[in-house]
Amino acid sequence: MKKLFLIALILSFSLSLEAALPDSILIKRVNELSAQIQKKYAPDKRIEFFQLKLEATEPLTFNLQATKAEAIQELRALLKSENISAIINDELLPAKNLEGKIYGIANLSVINTRYAPNHAAEMATQATLGTPVKILKKEKGHFFVRTPDNYLSWTETEGVTPMNKTDYENWQAAEKVVYTDLFGFAYSEASESSLTISDLVAGNILQVLSESNGFYKIEFPDKRIAYISVKRAQSFDLWKNRPDPTAEQILKTARNFLGIPYLWGGTSIKGMDCSGFTKTSYLLNGIVLPRDASQQALVGDKVDILENDTLSISKALKNLKPGDHLFFAADKRNRRVSHTAIYIGNGDFIQAAGLVRINSMISGSKNYDDFQSRTLVGARRVLTAIGDPEITRIDKHPYYQGLVNQ
Repeated sequence: MKKLFLIALILSFSLSLEAALPDSILIKRVNELSAQIQKKYAPDKRIEFFQLKLEATEPLTFNLQATKAEAIQELRALLKSENISAIINDELLPAKNLEGKIYGIANLSVINTRYAPNHAAEMATQATLGTPVKILKKEKGHFFVRTPDNYLSWTETEGVTPMNKTDYENWQAAEKVVYTDLFGFAYSEASESSLTISDLVAGNILQVLSESNGFYKIEFPDKRIAYISVKRAQSFDLWKNRPDPTAEQILKTARNFLGIPYLWGGTSIKGMDCSGFTKTSYLLNGIVLPRDASQQALVGDKVDILENDTLSISKALKNLKPGDHLFFAADKRNRRVSHTAIYIGNGDFIQAAGLVRINSMISGSKNYDDFQSRTLVGARRVLTAIGDPEITRIDKHPYYQGLVNQ
């Protein structure tokens, strides 16, 4: 009797396995094709999104979200070519349930963004008050946003004011000022002894309602009203339309950050990582750069500083100019850029490493940085490439012109 029961149990298990096998094979193949598409259209998750999720097995159903229509179309074509019968519920981001509120403005002095929609996730980057973003979807109290440097990440909904097209265009058209002090406050009255409404950092952008007695009456994206001294701000139109920055201006801004602590994902006076430091030194001079060091290493004009793939101090001193970007690879075998700095001159460079500090690549110098000098693998000149793809003046950037769909 026991034998008969065991045989029946084994047969039942085998039949169940056989029934499940076709679905598992199909799911595996769909995932393989999905991986091909992701590699083609979204190889860098920092700038493009492609996600396929299994929803049900009977019938075989997947949910697909992507930032490129071509990716969705090609996956469907591949499935059809292999006669794979599966339901694909696709959505080209921004998500439809946002109901047109795909335009956003950062409404805190600094918003932190992360690689997943939860507080424990790794920090990705920051955006400062007044920064326009594109909202792609909402999940778990977070918005999935694209910032002007094309970076994708999640931020708490409280940090961004969502807008429809009309409200966004009105915000862009309104008179605004940019906060120019490194750090300060917006006040409840036209007095710096009144209660604070918010802290502010350099680069914050606010709408102007009026001006009197040495104060701007300003409005935040979320409609809070406050006051700031006219001495601590400048017309946004004048600020963004100024001439291209010089090396001296970039380095003056960079030196203002000396002593600021290193913060992974930071791009503000509250803390900076290496590429956040270089990016912000340019952003406060009206130039939008890519977010990460590995991305910044691909833009600008190359500067020859190597001899047989090794740093040549003589070449570096001869060819580098103030304001050039230096790039470092901790693992020189794969030469993947993991750090960046700005060249000052005479072998000195300024970097965010522990804190923002000035070091030298010349052995024997008092401020010589042995590790960074040994790992220096390249240099780029940004100031001669302003206007090239991904080196964009703010006054030419579509997000700051109200063209967030581009």
